[in-house]
Amino acid sequence: MTQASEETPERCPITGKLAPRPSADEAAENEQKTLVLTGASQGIGHATAKLFQEHGWRVLTCSRRAFTSSCPWQEGPEDHVQIDLGDPDHRSIGLAELKKRLAGGALHALVNNAGISPKSEAGSRLGPVDTGMATWRLVFEVNFFAPIVLARGLMEELVKGSGSIVNVTSIAGSRVHPFAGTAYATSKAALAALTREMAADFGPKGIRVNAIAPGEIDTPILSPGTSDLVKGIPLDRLGTPEEVAQTIYFLCAQSASYVTGSEIHINGGEHL
Repeated sequence: MTQASEETPERCPITGKLAPRPSADEAAENEQKTLVLTGASQGIGHATAKLFQEHGWRVLTCSRRAFTSSCPWQEGPEDHVQIDLGDPDHRSIGLAELKKRLAGGALHALVNNAGISPKSEAGSRLGPVDTGMATWRLVFEVNFFAPIVLARGLMEELVKGSGSIVNVTSIAGSRVHPFAGTAYATSKAALAALTREMAADFGPKGIRVNAIAPGEIDTPILSPGTSDLVKGIPLDRLGTPEEVAQTIYFLCAQSASYVTGSEIHINGGEHL
């Protein structure tokens, strides 16, 4: 007796009828998807990497730190790229390494989560006058230029994957914040505007671009005094990295297939 070829549909053991072949859309939905995630070394980055892996995604992580055993995903050492996003030369090297890891395959999501918010030596907020020009440039290199450099550099792979880009902005991008410095706030406002521009330009290529704007999230980098801000939050608590990660995943999943150019507030109503 000859065996059925792999192309022969299976029969239902009860009815004997041939099982329907999966559609092209179903096959694409079932293939392993790939995410490139920056700022993956702690907090929101950790939670995002963990959630996507739980959903079967391959996660290529990027941060200026080397991979450590504290990172909560198994494939980290093989799929981690150490990139200093604030250094244009090192950023180019890291981008080339990411493209090498992708090997010409599809990229289904790019999450630009990396961001820096320098403080004064005393730990206080840096205003427009006391922020040195070197600090201004560094903040914009990481928070604003890196997202567009990565999106442009990975465009071919994103087109192949009909990819989704999520830029992480901030509540500080739309209001004066007591802890976030001026350079950080303006870089996040610029990133929100960039998100709209990217959505308009990349949409015809099949790429969706959205942003999330977290408020007070319970991470290791919270500033002293953040607990006082909870009094002005309608939900009366801090957010969690896992709640932010869930929103990021929604924007990268098929459930958000008609969502682009949006900025979603994740702040418990603090922006009201």
